Amino acid sequence: MPRKQIVTMTTDFGQADQFVGVMKGVILKINPDVDIVDLCHQVNSYDIFDGAYILAQSYRYFPPDTIHLVVVDPGVGSNRRPLLARTLEYKFVVPDNGVLSLIAEREPTLEVRHVTADHYFLNPVSRTFHGRDVFSPVVGWLTRGVEADKFGEVITDYAKFASPKARRVSDQLVKGVILKVDKFGNIITNISPEDVPELFSESPSPFRIVINQQEITRLNFSYSMGKPQELFAIVGSSGFLEICTNRASASKVLNAGRGTEVGVLIGDAASSPAPPEA
Repeated sequence: MPRKQIVTMTTDFGQADQFVGVMKGVILKINPDVDIVDLCHQVNSYDIFDGAYILAQSYRYFPPDTIHLVVVDPGVGSNRRPLLARTLEYKFVVPDNGVLSLIAEREPTLEVRHVTADHYFLNPVSRTFHGRDVFSPVVGWLTRGVEADKFGEVITDYAKFASPKARRVSDQLVKGVILKVDKFGNIITNISPEDVPELFSESPSPFRIVINQQEITRLNFSYSMGKPQELFAIVGSSGFLEICTNRASASKVLNAGRGTEVGVLIGDAASSPAPPEA
């Protein structure tokens, strides 16, 4: 028995209104034999980077041929383009606003098409709900086997932004930023073990993580290893260093959010009382 086509949905619509359910209805009306997975509907409102991050952390854990639908679309009703992108294993239906940026960084092959075949859209097309009238029907027809080239021509000028990277300021200082604060208040930085290998050697160097002039000096291997009220670092499932506190919000303790600078001092610098300089 052939496997059902899988579609994931990521939006900033939340669950209080009818929007998500209506989009599912549009897809199912075109193809009732589809499995729709709610990936996340709590993307920060209008936050394209947050949508791009959630998508990039999730897409490859689904079976090949999964279609990922993302509607985080503050430019709805403007001249921003609807896009259909595909890698060797996945398809993405998204607005042209940069939400594909982190996929483009990770995937060696990414073909992007401007969806212009408006006979696949619902009619009339609302100026305020392209999730229903443009993106969902495109997904529906994709699940019915319509080939990607039927929707529009390949483009290369789609919107992209560069994700912030940690940088090695000196032998003893790495600087990064906070990418995201999750529901539990855990702080996800853009610093990976590869950026600070000294912390993961057989004889780890002393270190000090500084955020808003507060310090973290302990690295744990699980959340449960942290003592109550203790701030500690951990390598999370994202592959980045996280700053956490056991059963509390590290973000609130540190008064820190996305974009806040993070400094990691290593070796002799870790014993210096001064915070890292910009």
